[in-house]
Amino acid sequence: MIFKELINKQEKLAVIGLGYVGMPIAVAFGKKIDVIGFDLNNNKIELYKSGIDPTNEVGNEEIMQSTVEFTSDEKKLKEAKFHIVAVPTPINSDKTPDLSPVEGASRIIGRNLTKGSIVVYESTVYPGVTEDICIPILESESGLKCGVDFKVGYSPERINPGDKVHTLEKIIKIVSGMDEESLEEISKVYELVIEAGVHKASSIKVAEAAKVVENSQRDINIAFMNELSMVFDRMDINTNDVIEAMNTKWNALKFYPGLVGGHCIGVDPYYFVYEAEKLGYHSQIILSGRKINDGMGKFVADAIIKELILANKIVKQSKVVILGLTFKENCPDIRNSKVIDIVKGLNEYGIEPVIVDPQADPGDVDREYNLGLEEISSIDNADCLVFAVSHDEFKNLDWKQIDQMFIQSNNNEKVVVDVKGILDKAETERKGYRYWGL
Repeated sequence: MIFKELINKQEKLAVIGLGYVGMPIAVAFGKKIDVIGFDLNNNKIELYKSGIDPTNEVGNEEIMQSTVEFTSDEKKLKEAKFHIVAVPTPINSDKTPDLSPVEGASRIIGRNLTKGSIVVYESTVYPGVTEDICIPILESESGLKCGVDFKVGYSPERINPGDKVHTLEKIIKIVSGMDEESLEEISKVYELVIEAGVHKASSIKVAEAAKVVENSQRDINIAFMNELSMVFDRMDINTNDVIEAMNTKWNALKFYPGLVGGHCIGVDPYYFVYEAEKLGYHSQIILSGRKINDGMGKFVADAIIKELILANKIVKQSKVVILGLTFKENCPDIRNSKVIDIVKGLNEYGIEPVIVDPQADPGDVDREYNLGLEEISSIDNADCLVFAVSHDEFKNLDWKQIDQMFIQSNNNEKVVVDVKGILDKAETERKGYRYWGL
């Protein structure tokens, strides 16, 4: 029994992929059992070894105190009997699944797999990937037979980056296994760290589907609110005022319009649609929702241009400052940020916006988007401030600080674009600013 061997520290658990998902898992398990944390990125490994948490998910102190053995040497995986795969699953430019990270991880594990091991995938995939794509790679690389020499399971990650309330331990974990024996073993292992408990899915495919569906559901609901916000914009109705009134009913869903990016909600629906279309079904609702959400950055950029014109600004000479670049608030994750679509939309009009984000790593921003970041203290002479991400640093700005960032002129020539509803519309307009909100 691997579970008993793990708690007795006769065997080790390995986490493959130490990003926003894998690293918190490794640290949590490291408090209970012996853990190997593997990642191909040696720079990331050195940061962890130095006690630095670039993700801000658990913090430097937790990393410093952790007993996890961080390594970029794949041969160390031979020492583990229980493997958790937590690598990203992005999409290609044509919106099809990019399975190369999970395939690469499978090859690495396969080369170092020993008899009696269990491999659990946490990476978001469409139903069938674990059994139809990953298992054959594991078998081919290891020369072992699945079901005889090793077992496989799937447990979708549910970590919400930047959320200090709904942490790993407090979210019910869906678990699945290829048979009853592996399901029980996988459940017991995860119950070591998941205080909220586990939900045993009836099959690996059910667990895979649950993950893509729960994110697709959120995507569709936000798309509905985004569509409403575009209509309300034409009606000159404030969307947040409508939502506030609607939410007085007990069964209101409390979704809000916004930019839907990141590595989950902005990606997972395409995985589901891809597999559905392979089976001859063309998605209608899911794809429609994705189309709306993918177009919101351009919609906001066009609104900025309109407001600049109404403020009597010369568009190409206007200084637009975007506050926030990460895909969500109080989180340094810039992957699949839809703020980039606002930047691209402004570029079409000859505007190179200034970008401020105290949470994002400037090096990551440069590598990923070829953009630079400015310090908020250096911002002045702005014609337009765009509140794109609701970081606490932006929510805590007072009106004096906001006004100091603007060009010194009449307030009615200063444009505030409030994507996240950080500011009070009525108060902003009382102070004379031009206000536009999503």
